[in-house]
Amino acid sequence: MKQRKILVTGGAGFIGSNFVHTILESSEDVSITVVDKLTYAGNLKNLEKWKNDPRFNFIKLDITDKTEVFSKLQNVSVTEIAHFAAESHVDRSILGPEEFIKTNVIGSFYMLEFARTLHTKKELKVFLHVSTDEVFGSLSADGAFTETTPYAPNSPYSASKAGSDHLVRAYFHTYGLPVITTNCSNNYGPFHFPEKLIPLMILNCLQGKPLPVYGTGENIRDWLFVKDHCLAIDLVMRNGKFGETYNIGTRNEKNNLEIVHRICELMDKKNPSGAPHKNLIQFVKDRPGHDFRYAIDPAKIETELGWKPKYQFDEAIEQTVDWFLENKPWWEEILSGEYNKYYESQYKELNSK
Repeated sequence: MKQRKILVTGGAGFIGSNFVHTILESSEDVSITVVDKLTYAGNLKNLEKWKNDPRFNFIKLDITDKTEVFSKLQNVSVTEIAHFAAESHVDRSILGPEEFIKTNVIGSFYMLEFARTLHTKKELKVFLHVSTDEVFGSLSADGAFTETTPYAPNSPYSASKAGSDHLVRAYFHTYGLPVITTNCSNNYGPFHFPEKLIPLMILNCLQGKPLPVYGTGENIRDWLFVKDHCLAIDLVMRNGKFGETYNIGTRNEKNNLEIVHRICELMDKKNPSGAPHKNLIQFVKDRPGHDFRYAIDPAKIETELGWKPKYQFDEAIEQTVDWFLENKPWWEEILSGEYNKYYESQYKELNSK
């Protein structure tokens, strides 16, 4: 079997860096080139373990700059592309949608164009596009998203990801590019930037800050441990069918308040502060267009590729809490500067206790 040479876009971000760890920890016969713009959510410390490993290479690159994409990648040997690079936070897309259109649509377009040059030279085995279940819109209390659910995005973020999904599909049908798309549910785990629900709750517990919960906390998400997600992506890259989409989820639906209460229970046990951490919960005004429920039906990847999650939620959420407790220098650095400005503007109504 020939050596895998994987180009990972957005590889210094949350899911991308976990994918790099998954691949390099499981195989010697592989090389990985990470490209990342290193925006607020990209962090080279996520990849520090590999900085001296000959299988690993990093290139700082802005995928929205076509000239930069082609000049910096022209001499990089690539057989597979895992396209993670994206702006991904719904709240930020409401505050400033332009960056989401640039990165998620234009950036994906330039990466597809680069992939097309590799395909023309018969060098590209697969282009894996990582997407989200949010492109399907919102569900009521019943049912789950399948690969044939019509797209109905409700935020600038999900609309930009839907646009990139359609581009990827078009490049398969128009140019025969060996593309596959995965649509995943909500991820959690190590290296998670603290603007998202689970790391935000963990770190606010650690600092004794209020725990902001939108609305009444009844919005439901299907929670996927990032390590399971990365194993699934690797499986799809190796065995998936070109032109197809695969939903990745674990049938693990929980509403936001359940998640927050579970984190509070774990923090009471692992980092007691005197009073129960649930006393820090504060309900805040719901965000515009907040989708009520997401749920993924992963039957296709289970039946066609034999995938099943390796981790149970209770085990994985405890691993996640432990990771943040054990990696204080990582998150302390993040909690300074830009993140603090965003947090203060996003949660103005919170009353510090």
